[in-house]
This record gives sequence, C-alpha cells and structure tokens, in this order.
Amino acid sequence: MSADARAGRAGRVRIVMAKPGLDGHDRGAKVVARALRDAGVEVIYTGLHQTPEQIVATAIQEDADAIGLSVLSGAHMTLFARVLDLLRERDALDIVVFGGGIIPAADVSGLKALGVAEVFTPGASTQVIVAWVQANLGVSVRP
Repeated sequence: MSADARAGRAGRVRIVMAKPGLDGHDRGAKVVARALRDAGVEVIYTGLHQTPEQIVATAIQEDADAIGLSVLSGAHMTLFARVLDLLRERDALDIVVFGGGIIPAADVSGLKALGVAEVFTPGASTQVIVAWVQANLGVSVRP
C-alpha cells in the first residue's frame, strides 16, 4: 500500500507483530509493539508459536502494511523465507517484512537478499525501530 493510501486511512500504519516457530520468549516483541503503539502505529500482535501461514493470513486479513517478525530460535533464515514465499504466492508483496531477534550479523545480508526490508539485531533501541518505521512506512511518529 502506498504512503498516500495509508494517509487516507487516518494516517495510521498497521503492523502485524509475530513470533513464528517454537520460540516461547516474546518480551522483546511486546516491548517493540508497545513502542510502536506509543508512536501512533496500529499493532496487531499474533502471540507465540505462529506458523508462517497464520502470520501471512493475519496480515492479509488485517490489511497490514507490514509484518514484524521476532525470532530468537535460530530458525530466522527458514521462517523469514517462508513468510516471504507465502506473501509472493498470495500476491501480497506490498506488505513490508522486517524483523529482529537473535540474528547473527553474518545472516543479515542473506535476509535482505530474500526481501526482508530491515533486520534489527540485539541491542537495537526502540527509538531506532520506530524511526525506521516512520521513514519506511510513512507514519508520523509522535514526539
């Protein structure tokens, strides 16, 4: 969805925040979701143990502008790739995919080559993530 189309929807960007796979730790995802909400973004948090199929279905159903994935299990290459494949199959590549978690720096370029827009590694601040969303998804972030 274009920035103009998003602006027509009361200026709010919708992001599906998801925890794919078997990882049971979601504190980081919840912290990022809260920071984005505080900045005026509409966040739909899917909860733990979501399959890529569930995540993509939710993003399409919710008319999301983006999917934020949090992966701590080490399965990031497989899970991100599957989400992008499903978006491609559903003709929904206009949904931006970004994410973070315990992702080795050596894997970041591979994820970006798959089509992941941005990867936030351990230590990334919520301010950096919010600023990236503002710059790349066209949302006005509250001061």
